[in-house]
Amino acid sequence: MSAAGSRVEAAPRLAQWRVDALPCYTYRKSDSFRVGLWNWYLSVERNNKQTCVKLFAELSNSAKNTAPAPIASFVTKLLISFPPDQKIIEHPGILDKPLKHEGFVWTIDSSFTGRFVIEIEFLDLKVADSSGEPASIWASRQIKQSSDNTALSSLARMLQEGILCDITINADDGSIRAHRAILAARSPVFRSMFSHDLREKELSTVDISDMSLDACRGFLNYIYGNLRSEEFLAHRLALLGAADKYDIADLKEACVESLLEDIDARNVIERLQTGHLYRLQRLKDSCLRFLVDFRKVYEMQEEFSAFLQTADRDLVAEVFQGVLAAWSGR
Repeated sequence: MSAAGSRVEAAPRLAQWRVDALPCYTYRKSDSFRVGLWNWYLSVERNNKQTCVKLFAELSNSAKNTAPAPIASFVTKLLISFPPDQKIIEHPGILDKPLKHEGFVWTIDSSFTGRFVIEIEFLDLKVADSSGEPASIWASRQIKQSSDNTALSSLARMLQEGILCDITINADDGSIRAHRAILAARSPVFRSMFSHDLREKELSTVDISDMSLDACRGFLNYIYGNLRSEEFLAHRLALLGAADKYDIADLKEACVESLLEDIDARNVIERLQTGHLYRLQRLKDSCLRFLVDFRKVYEMQEEFSAFLQTADRDLVAEVFQGVLAAWSGR
């Protein structure tokens, strides 16, 4: 088998292995591909009655290998032929399965011929924490807690208890008291507001009417070093908008990295438009790759039709160019 025939195309949570043909009594193994903390492999084997697909992570008993066995939730599909006549065989799905050396095995009736694609969409990957409970690697990696840092803990307490506050932040559905010096130290936009004779300086208020109170509290918690992972995940899009508006580069980068990690069919259109709105080329490129290179655009006809009717014309043109380029390259 050629090098191209063993290569797996992988996005942060999606992997596809294209197999041109698999005669009876043939076994093939893919190259490794990286998702999460692990290198993964796919293999496929066929006899005259069945096709067997296997997914397994590269595990080692070596002390140098610090990645524990994954606890995986994923969906497996077999895409037979290609659009517009594509047939899809889908496994019912795997939820929180510990994948040790034996991996995952799916046996399918061999009632098809020709080329096909094995697709794995990882919904979640977990490892056991210190108490033995499964914890998502994606949720835990977004924002590292700094509660053990005395300075950050003190700042968080100042915000939570309203200690010596001197500015009011008016969100869409409520207000929060904060500190000019801390806001100014984290954002050049806030610093400019409070350094010049502007309305915010005179009235000691800042209006952020495009954020809910909960999202605004999350924004301030990030500035004060006290944002929890679940709070970050719940308000990523609003935090991205605030980071862009108030020029907080590290928050913007954290949001982008997080949004890149869990692109799927349910959110790819929204993420694509977000990337276009905030000029985030990496996010746009990842969404376009998911839609075009992995041919998801053909499985999302209703969502894609709504996108074509409402999206920015330049973005629509860019998507069409990608689709046409993919078709011409087939």
